[in-house]
Amino acid sequence: MPGHLVLIALGALAVIVLTEIVAAALPVVIVITVVPPEEREALARLLAACDSSRRLRLWPALRLAVRERRRQLTTSRS
Repeated sequence: MPGHLVLIALGALAVIVLTEIVAAALPVVIVITVVPPEEREALARLLAACDSSRRLRLWPALRLAVRERRRQLTTSRS
């Protein structure tokens, strides 16, 4: 019986670790595949300015970056 509990605990830990890895890697993969290479450096600088914490909260920073980019595009068209 205690052996089963250990296996269940290890399984739960593995699921948590995998979830954290996917949650951290997925936004980066999306940025790499969607953002044109010539705009990645500017996006990286903007993300760094938006969130300087140890653990980057990527989704809020990306939303702010998209808003800023849309503002730039609107300004340049006018």
